[in-house]
This record gives sequence, C-alpha cells and structure tokens, in this order.
Amino acid sequence: MTGGAGFVGSHLCKALLDAGAAVTCVDDLSTGRPENIAPLLDRPGFTLVQANVAQELPVRRRPDLVLHFASPASPADYLRLPLHTMETGSAGTGNALTLAHESEARFVLASTSEVYGDPQQNPQDERYWGNVNPVGPRSVYDEAKRFGEALTTAHAETYGTDTCIVRLFNTYGPGMRGHDGRAVPTFVRQALAGEPLTVTGDGRQTRSLCYVDDTVAGILAAAAHGLRGPVNIGNPSEISMLALARLVVALAGSSSEVRYIERPVDDPAVRCPDITLARDKLGWEPRVGAEEGLRRTIDWFRAESARG
Repeated sequence: MTGGAGFVGSHLCKALLDAGAAVTCVDDLSTGRPENIAPLLDRPGFTLVQANVAQELPVRRRPDLVLHFASPASPADYLRLPLHTMETGSAGTGNALTLAHESEARFVLASTSEVYGDPQQNPQDERYWGNVNPVGPRSVYDEAKRFGEALTTAHAETYGTDTCIVRLFNTYGPGMRGHDGRAVPTFVRQALAGEPLTVTGDGRQTRSLCYVDDTVAGILAAAAHGLRGPVNIGNPSEISMLALARLVVALAGSSSEVRYIERPVDDPAVRCPDITLARDKLGWEPRVGAEEGLRRTIDWFRAESARG
C-alpha cells in the first residue's frame, strides 16, 4: 500500500487489516500523517516502510495486491512539492507496476477526477477525455495522474499486468488535515474556531463529496473485480461551495460568516461523476449522505481539537 499514511491510504490500510490481510504500508511521510497509522502500528500483519516510492520500493513480501496511492493530493501540497508530485506519478507508478508484475499481483492505481480538468461535460463519465491545462499551476498533479493512467495502461497491454484504474472524486472524512487546503477540512476548521469561512469566487462552483468509507468500499470492490477501468468512484450528488459552507456552519452549530476570496487559477466550475460503470460492474454506490458524513467529520475534528 503506497501512500498508506495518507488520508485515503490509512483508511484502506485499516479496512484491509480488518479483513484479515497483512499490509505493508510504504510512505515517505512528506504529506502523510504519522497519526493516521499510529493505531495500526501494533496490529498483527501491519508493517511500515518509510521510503520514497519514486526511488525505491523496498518490499520483502511478495504481494497479492499492490495499491498505488502515493502522491501529494491537496493543492497546498502539490503546489509546494511540484517535482515530487510528478516523480511520484511517473517513476513511482513505474516502480509499483514493476513490483505488481514481478509478483503476479493485482495492481490498483489511484487516479483522480482531476484528469477531467475543468470539464465541459457534466456529469463526467469515463469516456470523457477532459479539458486540462498542461502548463497551469494545477498541471503537476493533473498531468502526473494522466501519465500514471497511460503508464498503467501500457504496462497492462505490454506485459499483461493485472491492472485497474480508479478515478477518485472529492473524498472527505476523519483523518484529514485541517490546513490541507481542501474545502471540507478548511470549512470545518474555520467553523469550529468561529472564523469566517473562506469561499472562493462567488461560491457557485460545484463539487461531489464522497464520504471516505464509501470511497474505500468502492476501491476494494474494484480491486476484487477483474475490471481494468478506468472507473469513477465518487458521489453523484453535487453541491455548490457556498451551500457546503452554509451546511457546515449549521451542522457545527457555528456563528461563522462567509467571506469571499479570490478563486484559484483553473479551478473547475463543476465536478460530478457518472458512476453507471461502478454500479453496473461493481455493484457499488455511495451510502453515506452529506449531512451524516459531515456530522461524523465535524465530530472527529472537534474531538481532535479537544485533545490538542
């Protein structure tokens, strides 16, 4: 499990351990949180290897499944670590694919809805090629993931590697960093602190938010299936950023107001998955609604704040 100390990766590690699997978590901790995997360190079958997957994958076990989730994922991280992001998506993906091929293991690449860019089609299905700026500030992440998809496809066609590409849409839940720059943790942190919620632009841009337990279930369903993908894993319910901010304020019982700030360059106007393929082939769809998922997330952030 590369990137196993990250937000989604750590939830996957726990789910796999709960299912009885032995898990080797490989992470350089450049953006992953040691706190995410601290509860797993003493569990039987869990091994942590601190390494940069773009340089090496020092895994001793012959795995049955390789999940490649290593990469800075939030704008704050990939803008701070542009070259590391691209190296992880290129050389890191190549190293993970080689491990899977040599081990005759199933390989799952964590791609992203960012491959669709600022889409001119809504919702986005897997046949849509996207509308991406290859030299914009977000391109280091977008193009790294697009390259990773191309490399994964080439590996499968050239070597017969058993691969699957999952395109993850906005995922949220316990374990996120309050300052990682994404909307949900930012809004929750600000609401709980009584600070103004910073909404970019006019707040009418939309996102589709999938609770982390649902995302993990979708990933594992894809891993267990022979589907090669790409396959969208996300929640098809859209919400505007302004509506999300107001919902977080209400659920947190906060008195915070909304403050509008400049919208980032190349910020997508819409983001919504067509999950027909996941429904039909995997029998998967999200089950946790926005209010329930946000309540759980707010409760977790509140408890973290109380613990200091």
